[in-house]
Amino acid sequence: MTSTAIRADRLSKRFRLGLKDEISDSLVTAGLKWVKQPLRNFHYLRSLSKFSDHDSPDVLWALRDVNFEIKRGEVVGFIGKNGAGKSTLLKILSRITDPTSGQVEVFGRVSSLLEVGTGFHPELTGRENVYLNGTILGMKKREIDQKFEEIIEFSGVRRFVDTPVKRYSSGMMVRLAFAVAAHLEPEILIVDEVLAVGDAQFQQKSIGKMQDVARGDGRTVLFVSHNMACIERLCQKVVVMEEGRIKMITDTKTGIREYLRQCSSASIGPDIRHLPRLGDGRIQLSRFRLMDPAGDELSSALSGRDTTFALHYQSTVERIQARICVGLSVHALNGDTLFTLFTYHTGRDFNDINPTGEFHCRIRRLPLNAGRYLIYARVEWDDQVCDFPTEPIAYLEVEAGDFYGTGKLTTDRGYSPFLVDAEWTCAHTQDNPIQSIS
Repeated sequence: MTSTAIRADRLSKRFRLGLKDEISDSLVTAGLKWVKQPLRNFHYLRSLSKFSDHDSPDVLWALRDVNFEIKRGEVVGFIGKNGAGKSTLLKILSRITDPTSGQVEVFGRVSSLLEVGTGFHPELTGRENVYLNGTILGMKKREIDQKFEEIIEFSGVRRFVDTPVKRYSSGMMVRLAFAVAAHLEPEILIVDEVLAVGDAQFQQKSIGKMQDVARGDGRTVLFVSHNMACIERLCQKVVVMEEGRIKMITDTKTGIREYLRQCSSASIGPDIRHLPRLGDGRIQLSRFRLMDPAGDELSSALSGRDTTFALHYQSTVERIQARICVGLSVHALNGDTLFTLFTYHTGRDFNDINPTGEFHCRIRRLPLNAGRYLIYARVEWDDQVCDFPTEPIAYLEVEAGDFYGTGKLTTDRGYSPFLVDAEWTCAHTQDNPIQSIS
């Protein structure tokens, strides 16, 4: 048996984009356009299946001349900014779409976790959907029978297993869907951003399960994620992609540094409406800003200084009379969570707010050392996710401040991202003095 699991040779994929027609600015122009339209439509229909060898505004190269080889048993991460071509590549490897040119060879049975919950039917019970979803993902009925109890136990929905999933919360549904997908036993497993499901406890369980899968005998895993902590824990090497091409194939630490360099060079503006997100959209975060105690906007924060994180929101509801929970989390550049701040924890959930406004979170004596951090945000409506941007809403730049009021920089004598408000004392004791022995 060959030691190669996947081999790609000059793999390319292009798509034709829909372009908006020009708007006529006069009645004469509109009339001429109407006369010429049948001929334009004829030429357009002929061109749908034809691509020019030259770049054109209506052609997008999602992948271009991609070459790589993955050995059997390797766990490889694919990382890069949005639009780098990662998901398109995985769809080609999963045989969901065909490449425009080039070829890919796959040696072994493939299962893909590209979208959790695909194939779930709302009228069927959880038990019935386990069998339906498992079959769609390539499992045989005998396999599902053997793993059914383990799947239900992992998902944590045993009490509701015979209830139609239309009565499940969104969190329960994705937990059950991931539990089914996580118990596949293919030779090659392709995973695309499916570990960010459920609550924090379930996410830790999911990552642990993927680590078990990755350690399996001869199992090859291709893993796409923007969570660098997951990539570092799961992957042996990474493929860094940029604008449809492979920038480098290297060890995990080097690849993560290159990815973070790409992210650092891309500015995150105050307008966050364009970010990919989860949630029903009844409330949507639209802007983020930092403020000092006087209410003036800041470009960077200062260690030890009171700082306000402001989240502007918009809603489709005229008057919001529900339990609104808002949360922020601050992460290191590798994705590790440093701390979270939810209104739930402080007992200050909002129950009656206007359709447009701004949530403020004031942090007293900002306890972060000098450095660059990532900020994520989330809004819930009666425990249902309204808005959860899946990418950072901002970079938080923190400058070294006089946190302890001594004039000493907290970057001296070792570095830690956290600053703790503490005081040193020395308690004197009446211990017997040490006596010399003659």
